[in-house]
Amino acid sequence: MKIRPLQDRILVERLAEETKTKGGIIIPDTAKEKPAEGTVVAVGKGRLDKEGKAIPMELKVGDRVLFSKYGGTEVKLDGKEYLIMGQDDVLCVVDA
Repeated sequence: MKIRPLQDRILVERLAEETKTKGGIIIPDTAKEKPAEGTVVAVGKGRLDKEGKAIPMELKVGDRVLFSKYGGTEVKLDGKEYLIMGQDDVLCVVDA
């Protein structure tokens, strides 16, 4: 199944959760938090301003982003979990 976000929304795949700290301590499932970092899988075309001019998207497919902890709506497609969120929910792009 293929999904295409509308307007200024993006589809994000979260990065894998850490199971160990850098010091080697194993984190139990009850203490894990979902990461607020992911990879952009799909982007919409952008939105229109009040005059009807197109505002292009700043994000592109493949960008690694940090987003607000409670941002987005969780969806499950073909057995994988994704987030659909507005471009405004993204805090920054992480350059590797």
